[in-house]
Amino acid sequence: MSKAPVVSWDILRAQTSARIGLARTGDTMSGAHVRQFRHAHLRARHAVSMVMEASRLGLDRPWMEVESAARDRDEFVRRPDLGRQLCADSRARLVQAGHDRAVSGPDAYGPGRSYDIVFVIADGLSARAAERQAAGVLSGVLPLLTGWRIAPLVVAHRARVALGDEIATCLNACSVVMMIGERPGLECAESLSLYMTWNPHPGMRDSARNCISNIHGQGGQSPVTAANRLAWLLKNARQCGYSGINLKDETCLIEGGVSHALSGKG
Repeated sequence: MSKAPVVSWDILRAQTSARIGLARTGDTMSGAHVRQFRHAHLRARHAVSMVMEASRLGLDRPWMEVESAARDRDEFVRRPDLGRQLCADSRARLVQAGHDRAVSGPDAYGPGRSYDIVFVIADGLSARAAERQAAGVLSGVLPLLTGWRIAPLVVAHRARVALGDEIATCLNACSVVMMIGERPGLECAESLSLYMTWNPHPGMRDSARNCISNIHGQGGQSPVTAANRLAWLLKNARQCGYSGINLKDETCLIEGGVSHALSGKG
């Protein structure tokens, strides 16, 4: 009977970022690996509690800051429902901004729409992700949306994904892209996700959204790749009139450039 081949832990570790085949000291992990784990856990906890500063986002355009109904980070973590609702002051300011730009009469994308799209940078569960990745995605996607009526950029504090639906409704926008920090893991605490919704309104199901996730510099998607995929989804959602599970991501992308899949879509 032949023996099973011996597989090197070094080979397996090269294929994954998971903590496998860790060195041991007696019956437990080595002190170095224990310290690394504790540091990763502390970094993840810090990412959740960190407060986002708009001045650290590196934005090259004006923005509006809004807040959810959650009063602080502790309440935001304990009450996800409050993170899906605007506070009264933020709602009033957004409604006024939408009225100021209101279109008289119907246009090609719906009656009285003020904007084609609103981009929202949200802290979510990792403010660090928004601060490090969002500006790169935004600068990559905007040049691909020539002719689109872009709403004022919104920076949302203590926000969940669904807060974007109310923001878009207040601004009278056809679509919304929530650029939001993901729940941090032990390997990466600065990963960003993009949630694109066409014809958003409060109470929408998550199945009506398209998500592009794992945008970070530790083996994830680059902001350039994410921006190209987002532009493809937006242009096809505009053409089809919907987003979500019925809109499949069929992008064929080359890192750093836009493929033929993006051409021909207005």
